[in-house]
Amino acid sequence: MPTFRNAHILGICLALAGAVTVAALEAGSPALADTDTGTTTANVEVTSSITLSDLTASFTLTGAPTDTPSTQISMKVTTNNFAGYNVTVAPATANLTGAIAGNSDVIPAGLLQVKGTGVGAAFTGLTFGTPLVVHTQDNASVAAGDTINNDYQITIPFVRPDTYTTTLNYVATTL
Repeated sequence: MPTFRNAHILGICLALAGAVTVAALEAGSPALADTDTGTTTANVEVTSSITLSDLTASFTLTGAPTDTPSTQISMKVTTNNFAGYNVTVAPATANLTGAIAGNSDVIPAGLLQVKGTGVGAAFTGLTFGTPLVVHTQDNASVAAGDTINNDYQITIPFVRPDTYTTTLNYVATTL
């Protein structure tokens, strides 16, 4: 009889071992979850932009009356507008005024001349209240920006020795 009894015990042990293994497997793996899916569309809307930067902060034309000194200034324009852009300049005042107290002499802003870019560009006097186009192009700038140069000159009038100043307002505009 010991053989039957041993076989019976062995069978019970195997059954218990199988039940423990199945229970361990079921406890270790998660139940299957319900799922659902969806989509979205990513849009990137790029707007037109223009930046005027690196404009020469100031310049000085030095000389005696009747001299015609000149100098060059530069700036950078960056735009992604494929229609292009214009750059204009206008003096903020009608006259350049002296720095020395009591000096009533002025230099008319129209005597200050600028030459923009382009074929056939010529020196043109500035006019208070009237922006002058000094650069135009019919396409976007390069990604790093276009460098633009303007030349300035003046025939110095007969005025007292002094430093005469005005502010020049530059504007870059997309077309």
